[in-house]
Amino acid sequence: MTPTLTVTPVDRVVPARRAAALREAFAQRRFLRAAGAHDGLSARLAEEAGFDAVWASGLEICTAHGLPDVSLLGLAEYLTAARTMHNAVQIPVIADCDTGFGGPLNAAFAAMRYETAGVAAICLEDKVFPKRNSFVSDGHVLLSIAEFSKKLAAAKDAQVLAETILIARTETLVCGFGVSQALARCHAYVDAGADAVLVHSKSSEPSEIIDFLRSWRRRAPVVLVPTTYSGFSARGAEEAGAAMVIYANHGMRAAITAVRGVWSKVLATGSTVSVEPGIATIKDVLDLARTDKWLDRDR
Repeated sequence: MTPTLTVTPVDRVVPARRAAALREAFAQRRFLRAAGAHDGLSARLAEEAGFDAVWASGLEICTAHGLPDVSLLGLAEYLTAARTMHNAVQIPVIADCDTGFGGPLNAAFAAMRYETAGVAAICLEDKVFPKRNSFVSDGHVLLSIAEFSKKLAAAKDAQVLAETILIARTETLVCGFGVSQALARCHAYVDAGADAVLVHSKSSEPSEIIDFLRSWRRRAPVVLVPTTYSGFSARGAEEAGAAMVIYANHGMRAAITAVRGVWSKVLATGSTVSVEPGIATIKDVLDLARTDKWLDRDR
């Protein structure tokens, strides 16, 4: 079993500590697993389950606002969500920053704000702003390599802490441009200052991801998001040369199904008695919120 990153409570006053733990894990080639979240509770449940890091998912944050993932929300909403997650857990938070909320200056400003909030890593993607979620069927447009490299360089230059990690995400495969172009882009992005790359694909099979990893030769850590190629196991990803997998949206999807089922039963039966055995107890809710800890402070 992959060991969980060790981060002590002192990290609350030393923001670099979680970033350093994440950077060290990458350097030591310790395979990591991250879970998507959108608020303090979903982040805490990921930590409780044993994940190594939290992915502050743009899709989940937008959906939690009842909005599509098409750049309607801005830095303020994304940053607030990521800060809440960071404060709720002791494991690193990796912030999905979409396209950086605009041009190079916007990306630089975002990098500064996330670093101040204590977030361990930020991830910028190479689509044009405004973007569309990767799973939307069409309308995906990539920035040129030069333009996105300028954005990455600006974000990296704005960082103060050496430990903070910049992840460059390429949507090349999502746009259907093939492995060779994904490789060319990722090499350029590392040259521009990215510490790791996230190679996204919405294929149902991992073959193009495996081809990428074989040719990449571990130049920098590679992060994968096996949402559509769900049969690709963590062990398979590690053996192929990936550094991390992110289960980016499964928690929210599970919650949607569960809540729908509960409310349907309540309305059908006219009471909550039938759902009580299958849902969390009030004590569990209070425990997750650390209620006793806060009441002890009051005493």
